[in-house]
Amino acid sequence: MPKDSKKKSKKSSKKKYGRRGGRSAVDSRQDSTDIDSAGAGPSRSDKPPTPSVPNNSTLKSHGSQPPTRQPRSENNVTESWQFAVPSMPNQDPLRQPPHQPVPAPQPDDNPGVPRFPGSTTSFLPNARDFRMRDIHYTYYEAAFRGSGARDNSTDGWELLLENTAPNALHNSRARYDAPKCDEDTRVEVTGEIMDVIQAHDRTQPLLCMTGAAGSGKSALQQTIAEICQSKGILGSAFFFSASDSTRNTVERVVPTIAYQLGRTNDTLRLCIKAAVEDDPLIFSQSLPAQMSTLIMQPSQRCEVMGMDLTTLPYAILIDGLDECTGEDRQAELLAAVKECLLNNSLPFRVFIASRPEWAIRTALEPGGHLCKMAYHIRLSDQYDASADMRRYLQRRFEDISLRINDPEWFSEGDIETLITAGSGQFIYVAVVYKYISERRASPAERLKIVLAWTPHEGQATRPFEALDRLYTNILLAAKNAYEAVDSHHGRDFLLLLRVYQLNATGRRSSLPSRVKRNQVDFGAEVLSVLLRLEARAEGILLSDVRSLLTLEEHGIGRSYLRLYHKSLSDFLDQPGRAKDLFVPEFRVDTHLAKCLMQHIIEYFDSLATKGDSEELHSPVKKAIQSLPTFLDRAHAIDDEVVEFTEKGGWQKFDNVLPRVVPRHRLDDLILPLRRFTRALKDRKPEAAAVMSVFIDKWENDRRQHHATH
Repeated sequence: MPKDSKKKSKKSSKKKYGRRGGRSAVDSRQDSTDIDSAGAGPSRSDKPPTPSVPNNSTLKSHGSQPPTRQPRSENNVTESWQFAVPSMPNQDPLRQPPHQPVPAPQPDDNPGVPRFPGSTTSFLPNARDFRMRDIHYTYYEAAFRGSGARDNSTDGWELLLENTAPNALHNSRARYDAPKCDEDTRVEVTGEIMDVIQAHDRTQPLLCMTGAAGSGKSALQQTIAEICQSKGILGSAFFFSASDSTRNTVERVVPTIAYQLGRTNDTLRLCIKAAVEDDPLIFSQSLPAQMSTLIMQPSQRCEVMGMDLTTLPYAILIDGLDECTGEDRQAELLAAVKECLLNNSLPFRVFIASRPEWAIRTALEPGGHLCKMAYHIRLSDQYDASADMRRYLQRRFEDISLRINDPEWFSEGDIETLITAGSGQFIYVAVVYKYISERRASPAERLKIVLAWTPHEGQATRPFEALDRLYTNILLAAKNAYEAVDSHHGRDFLLLLRVYQLNATGRRSSLPSRVKRNQVDFGAEVLSVLLRLEARAEGILLSDVRSLLTLEEHGIGRSYLRLYHKSLSDFLDQPGRAKDLFVPEFRVDTHLAKCLMQHIIEYFDSLATKGDSEELHSPVKKAIQSLPTFLDRAHAIDDEVVEFTEKGGWQKFDNVLPRVVPRHRLDDLILPLRRFTRALKDRKPEAAAVMSVFIDKWENDRRQHHATH
C-alpha cells in the first residue's frame, strides 16, 4: 500500500498503535485517542474508571478481561483485539455515551490486575516484537449504574452495611448455638422443604411454613439454612427476633438480604453498590421501593449484561415473621416479596416461617394474594413430632447418664410422660431438658419436680418459667390488640378467652358427667351468640393467639376450639403460673350466667308474636340446659337474678323446659337451682320464693315420671 494511503487510513481511523522495542502494547505518549463506537471515557483530568466485566461469566475479584479476537481489518493489519474496560458515564446503563477523547493507557507495574480510581490501566506490559492494531478501549461501568446522578462522596457498599442487621444472619454471633434439628429428627419435613426449594417448577416460588408457638419452626429454618449453604444455594437468611431491637422491625430486612446476595457474586455486588450511590436515601423509602432498587433491578441489570441468573444462589429464608413489630409492616413485607422477589424473571425461591398470625394467615387463605403461588406447610397439623421428641429426650438423657455415671436416673416411662405432656410441641421438651440438665443440680431430682410439679405460693422452683414467658408475651400482645378496637370497648379479652378455653377443655371436675357433657358441647359459634357477641366474633377474638390454638370445623356452622399445647391449659388454670393473666373459673361462670339470662329474655321477647310452635334455635336450648349449673357456681349475681325474675324469666324457662330437657334429666337442673335458691333466700327472699315455686313444680314432674316408668 502506498505511504500516503497508509497515512490517510491512519488519519481517518484516528488510532494510535503500539511500537516494538519493549514498550507497552499501547503508545504511552500523552496525546489523546478517540473511542470507537462501543463507548466513551473521561478525559485525562477526570477520575479514572472503576473496572467491571460485562460478559457472560461472573466477575471475579481482581480479575482481568481477556482480549476478544476480531476479524482481519481492511487495512491488512495482522491482528486486531478489543478490550472491555469500565467507564463512568452519567447516562442510562443500556445506552452508550457519545465519543469523548480519552487518554492512552499508561504502563503498569502490576499487570493483569484491574485498576481502581486513582490508578492507570495497561495491556500486555513487557511484550516484545509484535504489532497490535485497532484497539477498542471501551468503558462499561454504566452497566452497574442506574439513571440517577451519582454521589461520588458516597461508598454505596459501606452505606448498605450500615443499614443491615448482622444479628439476623443464620450464622451470626448473636445466634450462637441457635436451635436446630438433630441429625435423625424432622427428616420428613426437612425433606419436603428441600424438595420444594430445589424444585424447578416456578408456579409456586414461595414456601410458607406456619405452626404453633414452640413447634420447632426456627430450628427447622436454621437446619434448612445450613443445608442450603452446604449445597451452595443459600442466597440469604433473615431471622426476626422480638427481643432484639436490631431485627424486630422490617427496617433492615431488605438491606440485609441485598448484602448477602451481593456477597455471592461480585457483579451483583457492584450493581447493588451503584444503586445505593445513585440513591443514598433508598433506606428511608418503602419496602417495595427498597426491594426493587436493591435486589430486583440490580439482578435484572446483571441479566442484561449477559449473566445467567440461574447461577446465583437462589434460596432466600425469612424466619419468625410474626416477631416483626406491626401487622401492617408484616403485610407490607409479604407484598414486597411477591412484587419483587417472586418476579418471574428472577431465580429466587423464598421460604418464610411464621406463627399463623393475621398477616400471613390472611395472605395464604383462599382469595389471599399469596394463596396460589405459595406452597403451604402447616407444621402443627401435618406432622406429629412425638417420635422426634422421644429421640431428642432419649439422646440427651443418655448423655446426662454418661456425665453423672448413672444410667438408671430416668426410665422410659418418664420420657413417655413428658412426650404426652408436650402435645407434639418441641418447645416443651426443650424447656424440660434445659431445666433438668442444669449442671449444679441433680438431674434425677429435677426430673421428679417436672413430673409432679404443681405451683403453690412461695414455691422457688419454676421448671416451666421459659414456657410461661412465651405464653405471657403472646397473650398480653393479643389482649392489647383486641381491646384497642373501639367496638370492643368494655370487653375483657382474657375473660372471653377463658370462657372458650374452659368450654373446649371441660375442666370442671366437680360437675356431674351429664352436665359437663352439655357444657362442652357448645360450638364456638353458639358460644359467641350466648356471649352476646357479633357474628364470627370467635375468629376475631382468637385472631392473635392462633399460634397457641385453632378453630377446627366440624360440619357446617360448627367449629370447636383446639389447643395446640396441653401446657397452655395448665398455664391458664394455675394462678402461680398465669399470675396477672389468671382468670378464676367463678368469674367465667358468673359472666356466662348473666349472658344466658339476658339471651333467654331477649329471645322469647322476639318470639312474642310467633307463638310457642316456633322451633327453638340451638343457642337458647343450650342456655336453658346450662343456666342452672352456671348460677350455682356464680358469685355476686343477685341483682341480675332479681331482674330476670321480674321480667318473667322463670315462666319463660318453664314454658319451653319440656321441649329442651327430658323429664328423666331434670335432676341435673333441679339440684344446682335448689342450692342456689337456698343461698339466695336470705339476700333476695322475693326472687327466691318465685324460683322455689318453679323448682317444686319441676320436682313434682320428675317424681311423676319416675312413678310411671
